[in-house]
Amino acid sequence: MQTWFITGTSSGFGRGLTERLLARGDRVAATVRRSNALDDVRQAAGDRLRVYRLDVTDVAAVDRVVSQAFADFGTIDVVMNNAGYGLFGAIEEANRDQVLRVIDTNLVGSIDVIRAALPHLRLQGGGRILQVSSAGGQTAYPGFGLYHAAKWGIEGFCEALAGEVAPFGIDVTIIEPGMTPTGFSAAKDMTVALPDYSHGAFGEGRALMASGKIVGPNDPGKIVDAIIDMVDAGRTPLRLPLGVDTYRDVHRAYVRRLQELEDSKDLAESVAAQRIETTS
Repeated sequence: MQTWFITGTSSGFGRGLTERLLARGDRVAATVRRSNALDDVRQAAGDRLRVYRLDVTDVAAVDRVVSQAFADFGTIDVVMNNAGYGLFGAIEEANRDQVLRVIDTNLVGSIDVIRAALPHLRLQGGGRILQVSSAGGQTAYPGFGLYHAAKWGIEGFCEALAGEVAPFGIDVTIIEPGMTPTGFSAAKDMTVALPDYSHGAFGEGRALMASGKIVGPNDPGKIVDAIIDMVDAGRTPLRLPLGVDTYRDVHRAYVRRLQELEDSKDLAESVAAQRIETTS
């Protein structure tokens, strides 16, 4: 039996993971923004489920809830950051509140949860940190610039973190789902369109996103199973790409970036400091 701490369990991957873990006998510390979001599963789960109301943008609440979860369960094997906020729109269109909400939820909130959990994980001698990113943590699409800013940021944070905490027996994995029908896309926020961004390919993309008809090519249940299977198998990849679109789009981005790097090799090396030769 394992114990998981999961943020954002009202719906989507967080909800799916909570249900599957409880069904097989594991314990879950689940955070929600609506206190009644998991009422339908509480009775069957009994004391194997603890539900905590949490907005990850409230750092004091994050510290309190994480500490309380470790106190309630004693040991937590897996800490998973899943809570997120989606925003579609041109970067120029976003208002200040939307900018801050994207960064505070997807980047700063995730950092705060991890920082709050680290002392407990070190004290117990190890554990797993799972950070939900997306294909958009390694590639970028017009209309999601601020979301990418947060996801690229949390991936860099986690890559540095992995090297720091490995000596303590703490493993870090970044999970990169592709577009999946979890309800996240339909629940996203959208900017108020400026006329210049309402036409052409971008305008068509906005209309499609607003329609809610984009469901994605991936199965949310299979993604949940793949995450659990990875943990059960003791696999510790730094990144876990999950999605046919994730593989395609990230592979394309890697190839393009590597080619750009190779093309700039001579220029990059041309700025090396000249060694001063001395004679005796």
